[in-house]
Amino acid sequence: MAANGSMRKKNHASPDSHKSPSTASHSTQTPDSSPVAAMSPVLLSPSNGSSSQNVPPQLLRKQSSPMMPSFMVSAPGKVIVYGEHAVVHGKLAIAAAISLRSYLLVSFLSKSHRTVTLRFPDIQFEHTWNIDDLPWDTFSAKGKKKYYYEPVASLDPDLMEAIQPHLDTISPNVPESARKRHQNAAVTFLYLYLSLASRKSPPCVYTLRSTIPIGAGLGSSASIAVCLSAALLLQIRALSGPHQDQPPAECSLQIERINRWAFVGEMCIHGNPSGVDNTVSAGGKAVLYQRRPRPQPDLVAPIWNFPELPLVLVNTRQSRSTAVEVAKVATLKQAHPALVENILDAIGRVTESAHELLTSPDFDSKSPAALKHLGDLITINHGLLVSLGVSHPKLERIRELIDHTGIGWTKLTGAGGGGCAITILKPQPTTLHNGHGHGNGNGAAHDSSEDDSSTDSSLTDLDTSSSILSSTTKLKHAILDSLEVKLQNEGFEKFETTLAGDGVGVLWPAVLHNGNEEEGGEEIDQDKFLRAEGNEGIERLVGVSSVRAKGRRDLDVREGWKFWRPWEGEV
Repeated sequence: MAANGSMRKKNHASPDSHKSPSTASHSTQTPDSSPVAAMSPVLLSPSNGSSSQNVPPQLLRKQSSPMMPSFMVSAPGKVIVYGEHAVVHGKLAIAAAISLRSYLLVSFLSKSHRTVTLRFPDIQFEHTWNIDDLPWDTFSAKGKKKYYYEPVASLDPDLMEAIQPHLDTISPNVPESARKRHQNAAVTFLYLYLSLASRKSPPCVYTLRSTIPIGAGLGSSASIAVCLSAALLLQIRALSGPHQDQPPAECSLQIERINRWAFVGEMCIHGNPSGVDNTVSAGGKAVLYQRRPRPQPDLVAPIWNFPELPLVLVNTRQSRSTAVEVAKVATLKQAHPALVENILDAIGRVTESAHELLTSPDFDSKSPAALKHLGDLITINHGLLVSLGVSHPKLERIRELIDHTGIGWTKLTGAGGGGCAITILKPQPTTLHNGHGHGNGNGAAHDSSEDDSSTDSSLTDLDTSSSILSSTTKLKHAILDSLEVKLQNEGFEKFETTLAGDGVGVLWPAVLHNGNEEEGGEEIDQDKFLRAEGNEGIERLVGVSSVRAKGRRDLDVREGWKFWRPWEGEV
């Protein structure tokens, strides 16, 4: 935890220490690839109007620098760990953050520009608006203006209507499916920007990159909404911290402020979202969620002590519709009410069992027995979902391949019918016995015949034998490498990630002290950000490195990043 949340105390101030954009002492150069600025030096003519070509070199000056340093915010995606589909029928569910994240780089332009640009290269989207042309008067009208501290819980139809002309010109010549994604991103951005910024806001470029598969049920839109919400609140100085001495209650207040506006952003796209995705993305760790009959508010309770666990996530790349899968269960329940209700009750009890363990006073997140308990519930939950008919042959094939290795516990996550599967990794593959693995001739391990008691005993022995630990680590890495090849050969996409990590984070300014030769560290500018290739390229650029310890992929170390962590003072 210490490495992941280390505070940088050199030279650069935290975001809440800047008094105003005009007094910020830092500056940065707008990159050559900026869509809204000419980057060559501007030649200024003397007052007599003579040609700039005749101006002596010593009188030439460059275009004015931006008012503030670039900064970056980041927020995680999410998976449902227990309780999908049952949650639609009023049962409990648990959702948790994953270390696949969205990243938003905010770059400030010189005062001479009066534009704001949203760039989202992962969906081939870019659009620039003239700040002065946006409907500020409508958003600031009496009865319409909302302040950052207000508990906004609905969209104003008049404000949505005011935005529409500024959406109509977006991506007119792209396929309708792509245009819908572009407009979803734009409407979220514009509603939040017009609500939180002002006509006097500095010209900026907002550049988004994501390591979360889009449209896979992993909360990518909520992650983006959290990033936009946090960035805009930081710009108007409406957030304090994050810093290492921040009290838990103050951390929670900042997270809630971000979360409320992110929920507004989610409403722009989804109309009536549950609020789970943005809550997990903003706060991190995990939440317990339950729908309640109106007018009662839904239950959304954080689980701060959910352990950070190594997770394998596999994307089937099979498109699916949440609405179709939910309707499928409703139809089955109508045909077999008592039977289906019992299945939904059983899924709810799976969630309750996990929550009881996680919140018990003697819960030990490092206990192999506790991890096995959570893993067994994963297996049971998947079987119950299969009985509801919401799995898919591709999900079952993924589970077959992973179960054959004995490396973890696997279930579908989300609505099913495609989407993704998750696997919580075991501390030790069940194929390992006294430090020796058994292969099947294809580079992958297979299940051994040893019973659960011998497996649990050998798990305990890991802490006392470095030789066994070394063998365990090597075997697990070999299994994962072999598994990745097999999954790729069958058209699946595998990610090694972490479950229940940090929520929204800030890198201010967007500079990394990562051992390079640049004085003061390496600035993350738009050009570098756009040129980063794939998830590994993005994570390398923003300072993420993975540490492996005790035979597993340990925490992601994020150099220079700071996070609001209310649990550090509560658990």
